[in-house]
Formats: sequence, C-alpha cells, structure tokens
Amino acid sequence: MTMQRRTFLRVGAAGAAGLGVGLLGAGQGLASVTSLGAPTTPFAVGVRQYSWMRGTRRITTSVYYPAKGTPGSGPVANAPVADGVFPVCEYTHGSGSSPQGSLSHIRPMAAAGFIVPGPHFGSNVGDTYNGNLGRDVSEVITRTLALNTANDPLRGHINTTVGVGVYGYSMGGMTTHSLLTIAPDPRIVAAVPMACVDMGNPAPSVKAKVLFIHGDRDPLCPYSSARQAYNELPRPKAFLTFRGGDHGSYWGDSRARNTFVDWMRWGLYADTAARDRLRTDASSSTTTWETAF
Repeated sequence: MTMQRRTFLRVGAAGAAGLGVGLLGAGQGLASVTSLGAPTTPFAVGVRQYSWMRGTRRITTSVYYPAKGTPGSGPVANAPVADGVFPVCEYTHGSGSSPQGSLSHIRPMAAAGFIVPGPHFGSNVGDTYNGNLGRDVSEVITRTLALNTANDPLRGHINTTVGVGVYGYSMGGMTTHSLLTIAPDPRIVAAVPMACVDMGNPAPSVKAKVLFIHGDRDPLCPYSSARQAYNELPRPKAFLTFRGGDHGSYWGDSRARNTFVDWMRWGLYADTAARDRLRTDASSSTTTWETAF
C-alpha cells in the first residue's frame, strides 16, 4: 500500500462521527420475475431479523426481501415472501447509523427483486481498516445464502448461483471496497462503494462490476482517494460524481438511487436494459458519469 493511500485511510474522531448520515425515504424499484428472471414491477418489502455470530463477534442482521403485498409498502416484519428466486445484495450502513436508518438505500433494492441483508455494526471505523467488518459481511453473506436450504421462509427463494452484490455508504462504502481489496470475497460480482476511501490494492480473486458514487467536495472521505481506488480497479467499472456534493448531500437523491439499483440489476440479473439506462439514470447538469466497460 502506498504512502499516498495511507494518508487517506485514517478518519479522525470528529470525521468518524459524521460517517453515518441516515435518512428515511420512499423506496422505488422494479421487480416481479419474468421468464428471463429480470424484474418488471415493484414488490412490497418484508424484513426478518437474525442474530448470527462470527467467532465471538455477534452480527445482528435485518434481511429485507421482496414480499407479497401492495407494491411500495413495507418493510413489514415477517411478511410472506414473494413468488420467485432472488439474488443477494448486501448493504452496509455508515458509522453511527443502522439498517433501519438506511431504508432509502435498502428499500428500493429489495423492492427491485433482491434479498438485502443489512448487518448492524457499531461505530468502530477501525474495524474497516483491519478487515474485520469486511469479514463480518462475508459471514453475513454465507449465512444468508444458507437460508435457501434452511427451515426458513426464505428457503428456495434465494439465487445461490449468480454471485452476490455488496453496496454501502461512508463506513459502509469503505467496507464494500475492503471486500474487493484487504478482505476479498470472490463471490462478489457487483459492488457499489458510496462516499468511500481507498482501502487497498485490488485483490485478483474478486471479479466484480464496480460503481463508485461520490461528491467531489466531500470533507470526510476525500474524493481523490475514491478516484485512486477507481483508477486501480479493472473494468467493468463506472464513477458517478456529484459536482459540488459533500459527504451526505446526495444521500436520498433519485439519480444515485436509480443508478445503483440498475447497476445491481445489470450485475446480478444480467439485465442489459438496466445497463443501457445507467447513463440516463446518472446524468444531469450537476453530475458527471464515467464508464470503462
């Protein structure tokens, strides 16, 4: 790891306290399964709670999923699972936040036809740098995939063969990038680090489509660090810049939301129509969209 990268990786206590911006927002998404496996209409959203362990580390996880019910509703605890088989796309929240405080990022993904495990972590940003949060996320992914054959309502509803997606914001974005670098998980085929810093050199064992989302005036996670991370990764990759955006100004922005949902639709459903929408999703007078496919 270069000295240049090391200068980006430490966020002070005041900065760490700001890494967990959490807002609630209405979810949007496309779902219901066609003969090709791609979603077409919205799902309601359900949620189930699990208390898992990785060694001595407890990982309390809310698993959000497409549910039967009125599209746009939820999350409803223990709602019946919608008909279909859905890929897994894990979400990691920011420091000081929670899955419940991140519903504007989680709900649209579940409504779009994804199983979204959201572990709840404390505010120890240091655990991102030593890889512990990344390894915790890998355990959450393993436990979630195992529900497909467990005595659980999600049994038979999880696609365990297409790989998994990961996305996250701030500390969660850093954790997401760590899964491509210092704590690699080769099951990951699509990733969206938002408001992150560079967590290390790309791991050759991970082959993923990676989308970065960042404000170029972020005072907590320097834009230049995310750019370094982007430049080092192989294709396919993309970068959505919110010009003039700070650490949280685009948190609930529909341009970010539509772009990361369509990125996962492309990455996990092989939805080429979603891929072709990405430029429209992301483009505006105050954003810059870059791709290397």
